[in-house]
Amino acid sequence: MDITSELFRGVRAHGSLFGSSTLSPPWSLHFVDGPPLTLCTVLTGAGWIVPDGHPPERLGTHDTIVVRGPATFTFVDDPATTVEPLVCSEKCATPEQGGTRHRLGWHEPGEDGAGGGTTTLVVGAYPVSGEIGRRLLDSLPVVLRVPAGGDGDPVLDHLAAEVARDEPGQQVVLDRLLDWMLVCTLRTWLDEPGRRPPAWWSAQKDPVAGEALSLLHAEPAAPWTVAALARRTGVSRSTLAKRFTELLGEPPLTYLTHWRMTLAADLLAEQPSATVASVARTVGYNDPFAFSVAFKRVRGTTPSTYRRTTEAH
Repeated sequence: MDITSELFRGVRAHGSLFGSSTLSPPWSLHFVDGPPLTLCTVLTGAGWIVPDGHPPERLGTHDTIVVRGPATFTFVDDPATTVEPLVCSEKCATPEQGGTRHRLGWHEPGEDGAGGGTTTLVVGAYPVSGEIGRRLLDSLPVVLRVPAGGDGDPVLDHLAAEVARDEPGQQVVLDRLLDWMLVCTLRTWLDEPGRRPPAWWSAQKDPVAGEALSLLHAEPAAPWTVAALARRTGVSRSTLAKRFTELLGEPPLTYLTHWRMTLAADLLAEQPSATVASVARTVGYNDPFAFSVAFKRVRGTTPSTYRRTTEAH
Protein backbone atom coordinates (compact mmCIF):
# COMPACT_ATOMS: atom_id res chain seq x y z
CA MET A 1 0.00 0.00 0.00
CA ASP A 2 1.34 3.40 -1.06
CA ILE A 3 0.93 5.79 1.87
CA THR A 4 0.82 8.78 -0.48
CA SER A 5 -2.10 7.27 -2.37
CA GLU A 6 -3.86 6.55 0.89
CA LEU A 7 -3.46 10.13 2.11
CA PHE A 8 -4.91 11.36 -1.18
CA ARG A 9 -8.04 9.27 -0.65
CA GLY A 10 -9.64 12.11 1.28
CA VAL A 11 -8.63 14.78 -1.24
CA ARG A 12 -10.83 14.62 -4.30
CA ALA A 13 -12.11 17.15 -6.78
CA HIS A 14 -15.90 16.97 -7.06
CA GLY A 15 -17.66 19.58 -9.17
CA SER A 16 -14.80 21.78 -8.09
CA LEU A 17 -13.67 23.66 -11.16
CA PHE A 18 -14.29 27.32 -10.39
CA GLY A 19 -13.83 28.09 -14.05
CA SER A 20 -11.49 28.69 -16.92
CA SER A 21 -11.23 32.45 -17.20
CA THR A 22 -9.86 34.06 -20.34
CA LEU A 23 -8.68 37.51 -19.30
CA SER A 24 -7.43 40.63 -21.05
CA PRO A 25 -5.54 43.12 -18.85
CA PRO A 26 -6.18 44.84 -16.61
CA TRP A 27 -7.96 42.31 -14.40
CA SER A 28 -8.34 41.40 -10.74
CA LEU A 29 -10.21 38.29 -9.56
CA HIS A 30 -10.63 37.74 -5.83
CA PHE A 31 -11.33 34.09 -4.94
CA VAL A 32 -13.13 34.16 -1.63
CA ASP A 33 -14.21 30.60 -0.77
CA GLY A 34 -10.95 29.50 0.87
CA PRO A 35 -11.42 25.72 0.44
CA PRO A 36 -8.90 23.34 2.08
CA LEU A 37 -6.82 23.21 -1.12
CA THR A 38 -7.02 25.33 -4.25
CA LEU A 39 -4.95 24.69 -7.36
CA CYS A 40 -4.36 27.50 -9.86
CA THR A 41 -2.61 26.96 -13.16
CA VAL A 42 -2.14 29.17 -16.20
CA LEU A 43 -2.86 27.50 -19.53
CA THR A 44 -1.82 30.51 -21.61
CA GLY A 45 -0.33 33.90 -20.78
CA ALA A 46 0.74 35.04 -17.33
CA GLY A 47 -0.45 36.77 -14.17
CA TRP A 48 0.15 37.10 -10.43
CA ILE A 49 -1.39 35.19 -7.55
CA VAL A 50 -1.59 37.33 -4.40
CA PRO A 51 -2.48 35.13 -1.40
CA ASP A 52 -3.78 36.99 1.64
CA GLY A 53 -0.88 37.68 3.98
CA HIS A 54 1.76 36.36 1.57
CA PRO A 55 3.91 37.94 -1.14
CA PRO A 56 2.75 37.86 -4.78
CA GLU A 57 3.73 34.84 -6.90
CA ARG A 58 4.09 35.21 -10.66
CA LEU A 59 2.54 32.48 -12.80
CA GLY A 60 3.56 31.98 -16.42
CA THR A 61 2.23 29.44 -18.88
CA HIS A 62 1.92 26.01 -17.21
CA ASP A 63 3.12 27.33 -13.84
CA THR A 64 1.01 26.06 -10.94
CA ILE A 65 0.36 27.23 -7.41
CA VAL A 66 -1.47 25.47 -4.57
CA VAL A 67 -3.04 27.52 -1.77
CA ARG A 68 -4.01 25.84 1.50
CA GLY A 69 -7.20 27.16 3.08
CA PRO A 70 -8.70 28.97 4.73
CA ALA A 71 -6.45 31.50 2.99
CA THR A 72 -8.04 33.33 0.06
CA PHE A 73 -6.22 34.94 -2.85
CA THR A 74 -6.44 37.33 -5.78
CA PHE A 75 -5.32 36.79 -9.38
CA VAL A 76 -4.18 40.00 -11.06
CA ASP A 77 -2.45 41.04 -14.26
CA ASP A 78 0.05 43.05 -12.20
CA PRO A 79 0.59 43.41 -8.42
CA ALA A 80 0.17 47.16 -8.84
CA THR A 81 -3.13 46.95 -10.72
CA THR A 82 -5.82 49.37 -9.61
CA VAL A 83 -8.75 47.46 -11.11
CA GLU A 84 -11.60 46.83 -8.68
CA PRO A 85 -11.45 43.10 -7.78
CA LEU A 86 -14.24 40.93 -9.11
CA VAL A 87 -15.36 38.55 -6.37
CA CYS A 88 -15.14 34.98 -7.63
CA SER A 89 -16.30 31.78 -5.98
CA GLU A 90 -17.84 28.49 -7.02
CA LYS A 91 -20.63 30.54 -8.61
CA CYS A 92 -18.16 31.45 -11.35
CA ALA A 93 -18.84 28.05 -12.86
CA THR A 94 -22.64 28.22 -12.90
CA PRO A 95 -24.37 27.52 -16.24
CA GLU A 96 -25.69 31.09 -16.29
CA GLN A 97 -22.11 32.27 -16.60
CA GLY A 98 -21.07 29.78 -19.24
CA GLY A 99 -20.00 26.90 -17.03
CA THR A 100 -16.31 26.13 -17.09
CA ARG A 101 -15.74 28.30 -20.12
CA HIS A 102 -17.05 31.60 -18.76
CA ARG A 103 -15.05 34.71 -19.49
CA LEU A 104 -16.40 37.00 -16.79
CA GLY A 105 -17.27 39.88 -19.08
CA TRP A 106 -14.04 40.11 -21.06
CA HIS A 107 -13.95 39.95 -24.86
CA GLU A 108 -13.83 36.62 -26.57
CA PRO A 109 -10.37 36.16 -28.16
CA GLY A 110 -10.48 37.70 -31.61
CA GLU A 111 -13.55 39.87 -30.97
CA ASP A 112 -13.06 43.56 -31.78
CA GLY A 113 -9.34 42.99 -32.06
CA ALA A 114 -9.19 41.57 -28.55
CA GLY A 115 -7.34 38.43 -27.65
CA GLY A 116 -3.77 39.66 -27.92
CA GLY A 117 -1.98 38.97 -24.67
CA THR A 118 -4.92 37.16 -23.08
CA THR A 119 -4.39 34.83 -20.16
CA THR A 120 -6.34 31.65 -19.46
CA LEU A 121 -6.49 30.63 -15.81
CA VAL A 122 -7.90 27.36 -14.49
CA VAL A 123 -8.81 27.18 -10.82
CA GLY A 124 -9.86 23.98 -9.06
CA ALA A 125 -10.95 23.57 -5.44
CA TYR A 126 -10.45 20.40 -3.42
CA PRO A 127 -12.61 19.52 -0.43
CA VAL A 128 -10.67 17.46 2.10
CA SER A 129 -12.60 14.94 4.14
CA GLY A 130 -11.62 13.24 7.35
CA GLU A 131 -8.49 12.83 9.38
CA ILE A 132 -6.63 10.96 6.63
CA GLY A 133 -6.80 13.94 4.30
CA ARG A 134 -5.89 16.26 7.16
CA ARG A 135 -2.55 14.48 7.49
CA LEU A 136 -1.72 15.56 3.96
CA LEU A 137 -2.86 19.14 4.57
CA ASP A 138 -0.78 19.43 7.73
CA SER A 139 2.39 18.63 5.76
CA LEU A 140 1.92 21.48 3.27
CA PRO A 141 2.72 25.20 3.51
CA VAL A 142 0.03 27.82 2.95
CA VAL A 143 1.40 28.51 -0.55
CA LEU A 144 3.51 26.27 -2.78
CA ARG A 145 4.57 26.89 -6.36
CA VAL A 146 5.70 24.47 -9.07
CA PRO A 147 7.15 25.84 -12.33
CA ALA A 148 6.32 24.61 -15.81
CA GLY A 149 8.21 21.70 -17.29
CA GLY A 150 7.30 19.01 -14.77
CA ASP A 151 5.12 15.91 -14.81
CA GLY A 152 1.99 18.05 -14.83
CA ASP A 153 2.51 19.60 -18.28
CA PRO A 154 0.90 16.69 -20.22
CA VAL A 155 -2.06 16.84 -17.82
CA LEU A 156 -2.48 20.52 -18.58
CA ASP A 157 -2.63 19.75 -22.28
CA HIS A 158 -5.54 17.37 -21.61
CA LEU A 159 -7.13 19.92 -19.27
CA ALA A 160 -6.94 22.69 -21.86
CA ALA A 161 -8.56 20.46 -24.47
CA GLU A 162 -11.38 19.45 -22.13
CA VAL A 163 -12.07 22.98 -20.91
CA ALA A 164 -12.55 24.05 -24.52
CA ARG A 165 -15.32 21.50 -25.01
CA ASP A 166 -18.91 21.39 -23.82
CA GLU A 167 -19.82 17.71 -23.72
CA PRO A 168 -21.87 15.45 -21.44
CA GLY A 169 -19.79 14.14 -18.56
CA GLN A 170 -17.34 17.02 -18.80
CA GLN A 171 -17.31 17.69 -15.04
CA VAL A 172 -16.32 14.11 -14.24
CA VAL A 173 -13.42 14.31 -16.69
CA LEU A 174 -12.31 17.68 -15.31
CA ASP A 175 -12.45 16.41 -11.73
CA ARG A 176 -10.22 13.46 -12.52
CA LEU A 177 -7.79 15.64 -14.49
CA LEU A 178 -7.64 18.04 -11.54
CA ASP A 179 -6.92 15.13 -9.18
CA TRP A 180 -4.15 13.98 -11.52
CA MET A 181 -2.76 17.51 -11.72
CA LEU A 182 -2.74 17.93 -7.94
CA VAL A 183 -0.84 14.67 -7.44
CA CYS A 184 1.74 15.62 -10.08
CA THR A 185 2.15 19.08 -8.56
CA LEU A 186 2.65 17.85 -5.00
CA ARG A 187 5.03 15.06 -6.05
CA THR A 188 7.16 17.54 -7.97
CA TRP A 189 7.17 19.98 -5.06
CA LEU A 190 8.04 17.34 -2.46
CA ASP A 191 10.93 16.07 -4.58
CA GLU A 192 12.49 19.45 -5.28
CA PRO A 193 16.22 19.62 -4.32
CA GLY A 194 16.71 21.17 -0.91
CA ARG A 195 13.14 20.49 0.15
CA ARG A 196 12.51 19.12 3.64
CA PRO A 197 9.52 16.88 2.94
CA PRO A 198 7.38 15.29 5.66
CA ALA A 199 8.80 12.17 7.27
CA TRP A 200 6.28 9.83 5.63
CA TRP A 201 7.32 11.02 2.16
CA SER A 202 11.03 10.36 2.71
CA ALA A 203 10.55 7.15 4.66
CA GLN A 204 8.48 5.39 2.01
CA LYS A 205 11.50 5.53 -0.33
CA ASP A 206 13.74 3.76 2.18
CA PRO A 207 14.09 -0.01 1.52
CA VAL A 208 13.56 -0.90 5.20
CA ALA A 209 11.22 1.74 6.61
CA GLY A 210 9.34 2.01 3.32
CA GLU A 211 8.60 -1.71 3.20
CA ALA A 212 7.43 -1.64 6.81
CA LEU A 213 5.20 1.35 6.10
CA SER A 214 3.65 -0.44 3.14
CA LEU A 215 2.86 -3.47 5.28
CA LEU A 216 1.33 -1.42 8.10
CA HIS A 217 -0.88 0.49 5.69
CA ALA A 218 -1.86 -2.62 3.72
CA GLU A 219 -2.82 -4.58 6.85
CA PRO A 220 -3.47 -2.10 9.68
CA ALA A 221 -5.68 -4.55 11.58
CA ALA A 222 -3.12 -7.37 11.58
CA PRO A 223 -1.68 -8.42 14.98
CA TRP A 224 1.67 -6.79 14.28
CA THR A 225 4.71 -7.16 16.50
CA VAL A 226 8.13 -5.76 15.77
CA ALA A 227 9.36 -9.32 15.25
CA ALA A 228 6.60 -10.10 12.73
CA LEU A 229 7.20 -6.85 10.89
CA ALA A 230 10.95 -7.51 10.80
CA ARG A 231 10.42 -10.98 9.35
CA ARG A 232 8.19 -9.63 6.61
CA THR A 233 10.66 -6.85 5.90
CA GLY A 234 13.64 -9.22 5.83
CA VAL A 235 15.77 -7.49 8.48
CA SER A 236 16.48 -7.91 12.18
CA ARG A 237 14.19 -6.40 14.80
CA SER A 238 16.87 -3.96 15.93
CA THR A 239 17.58 -2.82 12.36
CA LEU A 240 13.91 -2.30 11.66
CA ALA A 241 13.21 -0.44 14.89
CA LYS A 242 16.27 1.80 14.49
CA ARG A 243 15.70 2.67 10.85
CA PHE A 244 11.95 3.22 11.25
CA THR A 245 12.37 5.45 14.31
CA GLU A 246 15.14 7.47 12.65
CA LEU A 247 13.01 8.28 9.63
CA LEU A 248 9.50 8.46 11.09
CA GLY A 249 10.34 9.89 14.50
CA GLU A 250 8.55 7.13 16.40
CA PRO A 251 8.76 3.32 16.73
CA PRO A 252 6.77 1.12 14.33
CA LEU A 253 4.05 0.08 16.77
CA THR A 254 3.57 3.63 18.02
CA TYR A 255 3.14 4.74 14.42
CA LEU A 256 0.67 1.90 13.88
CA THR A 257 -1.41 2.95 16.88
CA HIS A 258 -1.62 6.53 15.65
CA TRP A 259 -2.58 5.38 12.16
CA ARG A 260 -5.23 3.01 13.52
CA MET A 261 -6.76 5.87 15.52
CA THR A 262 -6.78 8.05 12.38
CA LEU A 263 -8.66 5.32 10.52
CA ALA A 264 -11.00 4.85 13.47
CA ALA A 265 -11.77 8.57 13.67
CA ASP A 266 -12.89 8.59 10.04
CA LEU A 267 -14.95 5.41 10.50
CA LEU A 268 -16.70 6.89 13.53
CA ALA A 269 -17.53 10.05 11.60
CA GLU A 270 -18.48 8.44 8.28
CA GLN A 271 -20.39 5.38 9.50
CA PRO A 272 -22.87 6.50 12.17
CA SER A 273 -24.52 3.07 12.27
CA ALA A 274 -21.25 1.27 13.07
CA THR A 275 -20.82 0.35 16.73
CA VAL A 276 -17.67 1.24 18.63
CA ALA A 277 -16.96 -2.49 18.90
CA SER A 278 -17.16 -2.96 15.12
CA VAL A 279 -14.89 0.02 14.52
CA ALA A 280 -12.46 -1.43 17.05
CA ARG A 281 -12.36 -4.76 15.21
CA THR A 282 -11.87 -3.03 11.87
CA VAL A 283 -8.70 -1.34 13.09
CA GLY A 284 -7.31 -4.38 14.90
CA TYR A 285 -8.76 -4.38 18.43
CA ASN A 286 -10.79 -7.35 19.62
CA ASP A 287 -11.41 -5.64 22.94
CA PRO A 288 -13.56 -2.46 22.63
CA PHE A 289 -12.33 -1.26 26.03
CA ALA A 290 -8.67 -1.47 24.97
CA PHE A 291 -9.57 0.36 21.79
CA SER A 292 -11.36 3.12 23.71
CA VAL A 293 -8.36 3.54 26.02
CA ALA A 294 -6.00 3.81 23.04
CA PHE A 295 -8.32 6.21 21.22
CA LYS A 296 -8.58 8.53 24.20
CA ARG A 297 -4.82 8.43 24.75
CA VAL A 298 -4.14 9.42 21.14
CA ARG A 299 -7.15 11.64 20.32
CA GLY A 300 -7.82 13.10 23.77
CA THR A 301 -11.46 11.98 23.88
CA THR A 302 -13.47 8.77 23.88
CA PRO A 303 -14.77 7.27 20.62
CA SER A 304 -18.40 8.01 21.58
CA THR A 305 -17.66 11.63 22.46
CA TYR A 306 -15.67 12.07 19.26
CA ARG A 307 -18.58 10.77 17.21
CA ARG A 308 -21.07 13.09 18.93
CA THR A 309 -18.75 16.05 18.34
CA THR A 310 -18.35 15.32 14.62
CA GLU A 311 -22.10 14.80 14.23
CA ALA A 312 -22.72 18.18 15.84
CA HIS A 313 -20.56 19.82 13.19
